[in-house]
Amino acid sequence: MKIALVHDYFTQIGGAEQVAMQLFRLLPDPDLFAAVALQNRMPEGLKHAPVKTSWMQKLPGMERNYRHYFLLYPLGVESLDLSEYDLVISSSSGYGKGVRARRDAVHVCYCHNPMRWAWSFAQYSERERMGSAKRAVLSLLSGALRKWDLGASREPDHFIANSKTVAERILQAYGRHAEVIHPPIDVDRFRPSKSGTDDYYLVLSRLISYKRIDLAIEACNRLGRELLIIGEGPDRERLVSMAGPTIQFAGRLPDHRVEFHAARCRAVLFPGVEDFGMVPLEVAAAGRPAVAYYGGGARETVEEGTTGVFFREPTAESLMKAIERLEAQEWSSRVLRKHAEKFSVPAFQAQFRAFLERVGVSVPEPDDRLATLIPQVQDFSWTVAEDIA
Repeated sequence: MKIALVHDYFTQIGGAEQVAMQLFRLLPDPDLFAAVALQNRMPEGLKHAPVKTSWMQKLPGMERNYRHYFLLYPLGVESLDLSEYDLVISSSSGYGKGVRARRDAVHVCYCHNPMRWAWSFAQYSERERMGSAKRAVLSLLSGALRKWDLGASREPDHFIANSKTVAERILQAYGRHAEVIHPPIDVDRFRPSKSGTDDYYLVLSRLISYKRIDLAIEACNRLGRELLIIGEGPDRERLVSMAGPTIQFAGRLPDHRVEFHAARCRAVLFPGVEDFGMVPLEVAAAGRPAVAYYGGGARETVEEGTTGVFFREPTAESLMKAIERLEAQEWSSRVLRKHAEKFSVPAFQAQFRAFLERVGVSVPEPDDRLATLIPQVQDFSWTVAEDIA
């Protein structure tokens, strides 16, 4: 059996890329495809894996301008030649599901989210700084992408969603049913601190407006709480301008520093609506709770009063009250870690393999060469990767 693993694009390192890496580890000797693969933006575990890319790889300035080519990605994905493959697994938050598999092949799409920019343009662009003319043009283009995306949703034989929230979106957007298999969390990478914790809050995120890091900054400004923000992104300048003296921006840090801060923080703040939300689970594996907005996948990864607390309104005031509730409660690192272990890499692999068996695909175990190619220690999961816009 010849197997193709197709990922939208390797232009950023995020949760979707972690899933693609674990699928690569799970499948026996797959060929890896993507519309574009930037070597310095590959997950650590895939840096030495050959990637078959489309003609888009040679477009000028791809390193800097990969977002600007968004209208070409459908053509790039459709140009990938999968005629030799019996099983196609697509890892998609945008374009990957649109690959053209052989008619008698089985195509399973692991969907991180329907194309966000096409289906939720108003919410996606709400806090982006753009003029009315640009917004109007992009709105028209998003409509064209939505039409293509709906057609592309007919290509897979089966859908898997990374959360119940995404399964509902798949049904609403595409009229397709999806089984839920939560993304894998590398719980062995994180460990609770043996020397206690410090009195600061933590944000682990790419700095993008819809992630609502502004709420975390405003709440900590007003409460006088220390906040450490790890991550980079286009919203940094605006966020820095809001920050008071208790807010620190650390930029992007190496794995061992992320792991250290995950174990030492008082709690992680998770104020945006995410498709799934790996960060609360990664921090739970390090024995620390989360303060999360009650929406999206966080409702599946945070247990109120056991692994964290929710705030119900997208306001600084609501978040401040949740922080104060968290501070009034004791938290068990043992309970937090046990909760995170339910989302481990072995659990993900077992569920995915069982799904393939149910749809009539028997996949042998990968050989030792693949197991040694992919190291266990991975890059920091920034959250499920966003669509190109």
